[in-house]
Formats: sequence, structure tokens, C-alpha cells
Amino acid sequence: MKKDLPLILKNIVLNIQQEDEFESLALLLYDFQLKNNPIFAQWVSFFCENPYNIQKIEQIPCLPIEFFKYHTIRSISKKPTIIFESSGTTQTPKSRHLLTDSYFYVQNSIQIFEKQYGSLENYHILALLPSYLERENSSLVYMVNEFMKKSASPYNTFYLYDFEKLFQTIQFLRKNDSERKILLWGVTYALLDFAEKFGGNDFSDIIIMETGGMKGRRKEMTRAEVHQILQKAFGVKQVHSEYGMTELLSQAYSQGEGIFEMPLTMRIFLRENNDPLTYTHTRGLINVIDLANIESCAFIATQDVGTLIDKNKFMVLGRADNAEQRGCNLLLEQF
Repeated sequence: MKKDLPLILKNIVLNIQQEDEFESLALLLYDFQLKNNPIFAQWVSFFCENPYNIQKIEQIPCLPIEFFKYHTIRSISKKPTIIFESSGTTQTPKSRHLLTDSYFYVQNSIQIFEKQYGSLENYHILALLPSYLERENSSLVYMVNEFMKKSASPYNTFYLYDFEKLFQTIQFLRKNDSERKILLWGVTYALLDFAEKFGGNDFSDIIIMETGGMKGRRKEMTRAEVHQILQKAFGVKQVHSEYGMTELLSQAYSQGEGIFEMPLTMRIFLRENNDPLTYTHTRGLINVIDLANIESCAFIATQDVGTLIDKNKFMVLGRADNAEQRGCNLLLEQF
């Protein structure tokens, strides 16, 4: 049974139907990862005298997301077939997420997207993701590429910096294909660059999906400031957003105003700044339980600051100051 449990868990996750299934599945996954993930088990032992006595998911100490940069975070021994990596510099190592099963990641991501937006076959997907395309092993590029395959539109394209070609493609599709919607998926700084060059044109009938990230190309702005600029430039009522990262295999989407809807595979909790096991319902650092992280660690403490709208919706307000320094460095030497 132990040998087959990861596969069983994946099948359950892909078929989850009700919110009330989440906690029991999360506790089952916690027990599995406590036994099979030595880094996670050691982390939990710092906070719990009896780690197997946890009864509620709120009691689980979430692993600092920085650990993906310094350790191999795995709950299975099978050799990985794909490695996703975050962006990084010579001073900052990259996060690495090792997987044996890209099919599961793709199916989970497709189900999450289509539950909120409908079939991918209803879209032309134009991806403005230059900084992600310029490096290897981006989970976002991998996911969007799989979305394009499912969409099967002949006009699906990744763009680097050819804004003129992107603009021409949008104009062509708007005039010649009313059957499909246009989904422009872009990293924040590139969307702002595109808006500076082609703002003032009416894009009110397309979906603009920003995925965050200035990558040092522009001054940092709040999501609300970015959306206001893009709304004015393109004449859209709302700018959509995707909340995802290398260390997670599930995504949350916002259809406007920066309010993200949690998928059935994800729960968000807000922790106090200086106490990883004290939770708040107003404003705090975001902890994520991602049921899709079966092969790595499902319990992740990010350095994003957020607020809960209700039990299924949240907003991301920004990043904690000195996030990298505050994350795990105090305990890193012990791992």
C-alpha cells in the first residue's frame, strides 16, 4: 500500500469534488510526507513534541518556501523526470521542484483553469512571457504550453519582445474569429511595456492575465496600481491574475480586483509575522496547503503578504520586507 499511495493520492486529488474532502485528504498527505520527507519531518519536529498527534491542518508547521532553494524536497524516492526551476541570480540560488509525473501536474492545472474559465478549446492563447522563455525549466512556460496544446488554436504563440507582431495578431483575431476568446497571458513588466507602446487601442473584448513579476525591469508597484494602468491602456473593465509559483503545482485565479479564488486543491492561511503557528484572519503572511504537491511538500510557508476575503477567496498585498533573510536562515545551519 505504501508503494501505491502517491498514485492513489493523485487519483483522489484529480477527482476531488467537495470542499469538505480537503481536510481529511490533507491530513492523510501530512502523515505520508512526515514518514517519507526527511526535511519536512525535521522541520515539524522543531515545533511538535509528537508530530503524529496533529488533528487539524491548522496545527501543521508549514515548511519555509526558501527550503526549495537549499534542499531537495521530496517525499518519494523514484527518479524525477522533470525539474522546474525558479529564476535566480549568482547571489540567490534557484528553487527546484522535482517531479516524476508531469502528466499529473498538467491535468491538475487544466482542471483548475477550466473550472473557472471554461474549456481551453474556447481560447486563442497569446503568451507574453519573455523572462520565463529566456531561462530553462519554467513551470509557467510548461503549463501555458500544455494549455496551448489543449486549446489547439493555430494562432497560439509565445512572444519575446515582438510587440508589433503581438499587436497585429490580436487585431487579426478580433476581426476574423468571433468564436474564440483571446487570452493574453503576460508577466507584469512585459504587459506594461506592451501597454506603453500600444495603449489606447480598444482591447475590451480580450482577457488580460497578468502573472506578476517585475524581474528588476521596473520599479515595484502594487497589483492595484498595475491593474489600473493596464485597464486604462487597453480599455478593459478588469485585469485577471494567476497566483502560482515553482514550488506549487496548483494555481489560483482572479477575474478582477485582485481577488483570487482558491481551487479545491488549495487552502490559504495567514500566519503572524513572528509566529509561524499563530494564524490571523485579517492580514498576514500566506501559508499554502497544496494537495497537488504529493511528491514534494504540500505545506508551504511563503513570504507573500495577504488578506482573506472569505473562506474561499484571498488577496495578495505584496511581499514581506527582507523576505529571503527572514525565511529560514536562522535554522538553515541545522539542516
